[in-house]
Amino acid sequence: MPTAVDSLLLKFRSKDGRFGVTRDTVKALASQLDTTETQVVHLALSKLAEEMLPAYEADDGPLTAHQLSNVRTLAKARMPKGKVLAKQRLF
Repeated sequence: MPTAVDSLLLKFRSKDGRFGVTRDTVKALASQLDTTETQVVHLALSKLAEEMLPAYEADDGPLTAHQLSNVRTLAKARMPKGKVLAKQRLF
């Protein structure tokens, strides 16, 4: 059974302005970015949050090679050591 997801009804403006845009503008942005209209809205809200909310921390994308190396080093130190007693495949 699908879980309920928070949603928001978005009503577009009749013309573009500082506090809203038309559906045609969102469609044009989606086409330009090769993404969905929903993703365009999320991108715009994320950029607004970065500017307006001091505590907001956006995802910076993939880890750098250095960051990934650090994570692997930390994980290796915490992995269990010893002989493998049993091994199973799921597929």
